[in-house]
Formats: sequence, C-alpha cells, structure tokens
Amino acid sequence: MPILGGIHHVKLPVSDVERSLAWYQKVLAIETTMEFRDDDGVLRGLVSKVPGVEGTLFALRENPEAAAGLKDFDPISFGVQTRADVEEWAAHMDKIGIEHPPIVEAAIGYILRLQDPDERWVHIYSWETPGDKS
Repeated sequence: MPILGGIHHVKLPVSDVERSLAWYQKVLAIETTMEFRDDDGVLRGLVSKVPGVEGTLFALRENPEAAAGLKDFDPISFGVQTRADVEEWAAHMDKIGIEHPPIVEAAIGYILRLQDPDERWVHIYSWETPGDKS
C-alpha cells in the first residue's frame, strides 16, 4: 500500500466567513494564503496557514447548514506538548479576551476548549497525558 505524507488541509464550514476569519486570526493568528470570492467579490472561503502547524493548511468555507450541524461538536484539536503549554494558551486567551472554560484533564491529555463563532469547540490539546512522568 502507498504511504500517505500527512494531512493536506482541514476545511471547516462556517456561516459567515468574515466573522470566522476575524475570530481565527485573533485566536490562532492564521495567515490567509488564498481567497475564494463570488462574482460580486463577496468572500465565500479561504485557505490559511496556522503558525506552528507546518504542512497542513486550514480552510474556512461558507456553508451555514453544515456549520449549524456541527454546533457543540469538536472537529479539530491543535496539539501542544505539555500541560504548561495548554496553560500558556489559556493565559493568552485571557489576555486577548476570549472566554473559555477551565482546562480539562482528559485520559489522553489536557484540553483548553474554545468556542468559535459557529459554536463549535476548538481544542488546544496536549500530547502529555495525566500521570505522564517523561
């Protein structure tokens, strides 16, 4: 069987591209690399890079029905190494005014949960697990 080389991109449906773009820029500092506009020049989608996430692109595409179907779901988790890294992200969210619940201690890592404009949960998830002594 041929070997895959990684994940090319992740695409999230959104109800409002401009609103989601502003949130993801504020929260993750995404850098837009390509835009998809309709004949009237309205932004309908985009592709971006996420600092620290090498080799995988992040896309937002207008699709209000699909976005509504993912409400309260957690389709994407960004990885960090340790609980301390998760805590650093929580402090950053506090500094930029993004509300979030307390860090969760899960079986396979520590999680900072953030809710995007379409009320999906975006996670900052540690590779370090509770009880990990390494």
